[in-house]
Amino acid sequence: MTQAPVTAPADAAPTLRRPDPVTEWAAALGITLLAAFLRLWDLGRPHSFAFDETYYAKDAWSVYHFGYARNYVQDADKNILAGHVMGQWDKGAEMVVHPPVGKLLIGLGEKLFGMDPAGWRVASVVVGSLMVLVMIRFARRVTGSSLLGLVAGLLMCFDGLQLVLSRLALLDIFLAFFMLCAVHCMVVDRDWGRSRLVDPVTGRSWGARLWWRPWRLAAGVCWGLALGSKWDAIFPLAALCLLMWFWDAGARRRTGVRWSLPKSAIIDELPALGYLIVVPLLVYVASWTGWLIHHRAYEVSLSNTQYGPYWGNYLHQRTHGFVAETIRALRDLLHYHQDVYNFHTKFLNNAHHVYQSDPQGWLILNRPVGVDAQLGIQPGQQGCAAASGSTCLRQVLLLGTPALWWFGTAAAIWAVVTWAFRRDWRPGIVVVGIAATWLPWFRYDDRPIFSYYAIAIEPFLILGAVLLLGEILGPAPSPGQGPRAAAVLRRRYGALAAGLIVLLVALNFAYFWPIYTDGLLTNDQWLHRMWFKRWI
Repeated sequence: MTQAPVTAPADAAPTLRRPDPVTEWAAALGITLLAAFLRLWDLGRPHSFAFDETYYAKDAWSVYHFGYARNYVQDADKNILAGHVMGQWDKGAEMVVHPPVGKLLIGLGEKLFGMDPAGWRVASVVVGSLMVLVMIRFARRVTGSSLLGLVAGLLMCFDGLQLVLSRLALLDIFLAFFMLCAVHCMVVDRDWGRSRLVDPVTGRSWGARLWWRPWRLAAGVCWGLALGSKWDAIFPLAALCLLMWFWDAGARRRTGVRWSLPKSAIIDELPALGYLIVVPLLVYVASWTGWLIHHRAYEVSLSNTQYGPYWGNYLHQRTHGFVAETIRALRDLLHYHQDVYNFHTKFLNNAHHVYQSDPQGWLILNRPVGVDAQLGIQPGQQGCAAASGSTCLRQVLLLGTPALWWFGTAAAIWAVVTWAFRRDWRPGIVVVGIAATWLPWFRYDDRPIFSYYAIAIEPFLILGAVLLLGEILGPAPSPGQGPRAAAVLRRRYGALAAGLIVLLVALNFAYFWPIYTDGLLTNDQWLHRMWFKRWI
């Protein structure tokens, strides 16, 4: 008996609704330029090393002058802010506890625009603005809707946490950007692979062999850059690789492949080890090139640190030749990583910081981080219009836009339910992405960790929000329906509700704008924005 051919389902290949690409890209670039304008506004304020900028901005400056991070003299911060940017280095290599990619980008901004607050923040502005554009394309790819993609970009554009991190020389915005790029490439690869698996196969076949996966290669490069910014990327990399396996297996099963999960593990995931393990590792090690070239400086300064043991007796031996020197440099780098790991897991265990927060409350904004504050500004100074007996202040607060984060948290709960009860792959990205970028921090809640680490969660939170907004919006009416049809009314009411939610986010962002950008406020105006005691 001849077996009937298996017909590939309609959703085996991606089907995106394509409006006019010129209009679509013009709208996306317009939102990106709006984001860039908001992030560039008065970028040099505050004129200080805000929060941990004192580490990353100075490390970046020394990397571009010496190839590695150098120690600084005691009054370096004060001297640099006064304009004396050269000759502030002390002897010896500095113990840095994060990889170099973010600092290389910060240093590029300093090299191009100067060693001042605007110069060391401009790289974050560029990356934070580009992150909005990638968010638009990512959400559009997942939802199949250009409108929802643009809404996702607006939501990120109007988020206070993303805005403030895009205006500071910290590393987390670089981590979040490269991670978002990596996940976007993985979703594009999902569609790319399915478009080549649409032909029906017999039940005993393995299906097409897709050895060359260009988007998977791009994802590997982005994951390497994310890891080269902060190690936090390791958890979402592992989780999303598992999710990718289920995508691959599902694609083969839908074309008739039996035992698709184990077969996909062999035919898809073994080659994926090269794309998503080997490539990121190579990119990560390459990001340490300056360190490797100057590894001898670290042998002298840090081979016996407070974080770990002696690096080994090989330090007392001479090496000759490129191969031997490379092996020694890589060995030094391995021991250096042991020291850094000990710092993060042991040295900080008994530390405390006034702005540290429990990760269980990050999604609902339990404890923002005060980056900078100027208190006691008297009436008449700097334009202060406070009443007699009161004063003004300026503050920069790392706080997400509450309307966005609270709606996004509700959307995340909705995504869990939807993924569990519907055959829809899209909420799975939201659930896995949030879990992988959030839950690992519970292991380290006994040491100082901060709510702004949640910037890595934000793209998945926004994706969940636009998926829920799409559900609220409802399906487009079928052609030929009259103006009084129920579907048309449903769409109108859905559009009104979804539009009001987006408008609420924008208005909420505008209300908090002064505490995102070091704006001048009276004490009463500031207190009106401190909705909870834990925000103070």
